Amino acid sequence: MTTFKGAGTALVTPFRPDGALDEDALAKLVDWQISEGIDFLVPCGTTGENPALSFDEHRRVVEITVRSANGRVPVLAGAGGNNTPHAVALAELAVDVGADGILTVTPYYNKPTPDGLRRHFGAQAEALEKKKSRFPMVLYNVPGRTGLNMTAETTLRMAREIPNVVAVKEASANMEQILTILRDRPKGFLVLSGDDAWTLPILGCGADGLVSVASNEVPKLIAEMVATKSREIHERLLPLLLGNFIESNPGPVKAAMKMMGILQSDTLRPPLAPMSDASRAKLESILRECGLL
Repeated sequence: MTTFKGAGTALVTPFRPDGALDEDALAKLVDWQISEGIDFLVPCGTTGENPALSFDEHRRVVEITVRSANGRVPVLAGAGGNNTPHAVALAELAVDVGADGILTVTPYYNKPTPDGLRRHFGAQAEALEKKKSRFPMVLYNVPGRTGLNMTAETTLRMAREIPNVVAVKEASANMEQILTILRDRPKGFLVLSGDDAWTLPILGCGADGLVSVASNEVPKLIAEMVATKSREIHERLLPLLLGNFIESNPGPVKAAMKMMGILQSDTLRPPLAPMSDASRAKLESILRECGLL
């Protein structure tokens, strides 16, 4: 079973100025990420604006990522949603197009109970088992975006009861909760930071890696920070790690990537709006402070 350790990038989805999917830009981004030393790639997560993608576009983004990666790094495809049959279909899609695992978020807005979460993730696991035995699932806990916190008790239950569940991406910023998962997790169960700014202390407590927003902009530095637990890199990049959230993600990271020449367009899809002029000016100042412009 593929494991997902080290630094992974929660890929942005490039769009043309007219809002259409920019397939060439995505393929180039994947190739550049790998050449910069990133350990794995995560298309169609929240940073990839997955709620704004059609099913066919979702498939296409994962296909392009898998094809462009060409086995050089694992691909952890986003397969989250608050409609269980749709989330199951996204999980099956990931197997069909050759991804190496899925990242599945707690259903947003619905706010299911722990039993509801067990049924939701269990449905995905059962569908995956029919497609490909022991296909890895990484759970994603991000209460700031979903309105629901998956407790340590619930996470550990999933880890013990669902064989496909091999890791959690933790973005709760609740250190007591994360430390409990790290202490009580089953052997081989991975804990990944889901918050760039919290990564260094979480790694110091035994976490196994990071799914990063900032590695869209600086994959080499993020990969080095994770591999070496570098406080120097963390402190240099901290303004950026925080600045990427001065407006709703992925608005700032796309804008920064355009300023840095990584993307030609920073187009977002509704309901996200272009960044304000004031936020753009602040972001440009942050990039200069970090030595990236």
